[in-house]
Amino acid sequence: MILVLGLIILIAAVVVGLAGIFGNTGVGHELGAGGDFSIFGFHATGSTGSLFLTGIVVGAVALLGLALVIMGARRSARRSAQSRRGRRASRREAVVVDRERDDLIQQRDDARAESSAPVAEAPRERGRWFGHRAAHR
Repeated sequence: MILVLGLIILIAAVVVGLAGIFGNTGVGHELGAGGDFSIFGFHATGSTGSLFLTGIVVGAVALLGLALVIMGARRSARRSAQSRRGRRASRREAVVVDRERDDLIQQRDDARAESSAPVAEAPRERGRWFGHRAAHR
């Protein structure tokens, strides 16, 4: 939003400046004693000092617009950099979680393989829990 506002202000200042330059060329628009100048059909009477002051105001507005554009560009660049860092961290975490999951699956498969091997043990007796038989696990 700041970037767009800055662009609008900057473009408006450039248009006003260029209109003042190209609309007041030629011999008939020289500033002398009692001369005038016009911007977008608005005739202003004054001296060279008032024209200079008008130029300073237009330049200050252009500088404000440029500052807003730069500030908006920095903000968007900072947000995109933070987003990239967040995605990288998320990918690293996903890799770690996948590796841990694969390790647990491997441990489970190894335990199943060991338990399916024939072992000469006495059969285990199922225990009772509150008068009911516990389910075989």
